Amino acid sequence: MAPVFGPRLQVACIGDLPLENGQAVQSCHVGYRTFGRLDAKRSNAVLLIPWFMGRSGELVRHVGPRRMVDSSRYFVVAVDALGNGVSTSPSNSQAQPGQAFPMYSVRDQVEAQYRLLTRVLGITHLRAVIGTSFGGMQVFQWITTHAEFMDRAVAVVASPRILPEERCRWLEGAGAVVAESRLRRAARALGGGQPLGALRALRDHPVDQARQAECLASTDVTAAFGGSLERAAAEIRALTLVVVSQVDETVNPGPATEFARLAGARLLELDGRFGHDAPARQKETLWPAIDQFLTERCTEGPLPPGEQ
Repeated sequence: MAPVFGPRLQVACIGDLPLENGQAVQSCHVGYRTFGRLDAKRSNAVLLIPWFMGRSGELVRHVGPRRMVDSSRYFVVAVDALGNGVSTSPSNSQAQPGQAFPMYSVRDQVEAQYRLLTRVLGITHLRAVIGTSFGGMQVFQWITTHAEFMDRAVAVVASPRILPEERCRWLEGAGAVVAESRLRRAARALGGGQPLGALRALRDHPVDQARQAECLASTDVTAAFGGSLERAAAEIRALTLVVVSQVDETVNPGPATEFARLAGARLLELDGRFGHDAPARQKETLWPAIDQFLTERCTEGPLPPGEQ
C-alpha cells in the first residue's frame, strides 16, 4: 500500500480549561488535523478521536474513500486528546510540567474538544462523532453530555463505564509506567516481539501515559445519572452504533453491550478472534459497516444478517 500523507498538524489555544475536580489546565492547547471540506450548511463535520495515547497523525489511514470516514463526503476533524504529548500534556506544559499537571476526566477531554469545535472551528453541530477504545469512551461521554450536538455516534471496542477490576489494572499500570524508564519498557516490548510497542514506549512520556491511564480508569458516564446506566442511555439523542469484540481482555464488552440494548442502539459484534485488536485486524468488516451507518437514511433496527 502506498504511504498516506495527511494534512499538517494544527494546534489551537482554547484558554484555561476548567476541570471537573476544580483545577484547570492552564493555557490549554488542542492538536488537530482536518480532511475534506465543510459544506455550505456546515452540516457534514465528523469528529474522529484516537485510542489510548493515540495521535491525530495515526488517524490518517482511517480517512478517505473506502476507509472508515470518507473525506470526499465529510469534513473530518481528527483530534489529539489531552495528555498524548501533542495537545497540552505533562511533557509539554510550561505552566504545569510533569507531576504538577492536574488529573483530568473523560468529561474534561470532551469539553476540550467541544471548545475546539465551537470556539475555534465554528462548528455547532456534528454529523457524527467516532472513537476507538479510549476514543470510544469519549464518544459515550459526548452523547450523554452534549446529547443534541451530533446526529450519529460510533463507539468502537469501548465502554461507558470501566469495571472495578479494569480500573485497578489501569491505575496499577499508571503507577508502574512512571516507576520504569522508557528504555527498559522499550527493551521489554522488543523482547516480547512488539517493535511498535517499543517505539511507542520511547515516544510516550511516562507522566503523559500515566495521566491518560488515570483518565481512562475514571470512565463512567453514569456518574451524572446516579450510577444508572439506564438513565444515561435514555439521555442520548444521536443514532448510535456500538461495536464490540466478543472476546476482549482489555475492555470488557459487557457494559457497552448493555448500553446498546438500553439505548436501542445498533450493535456490531466482531467475532473476537483478535480481541481488542479486532478494529485494526477486521477493517474489511468494520469500515464498510461504519460507512453505511453514516450514510444510510433509515438506521432503525438491527444490522443486516452477516454484520451482527
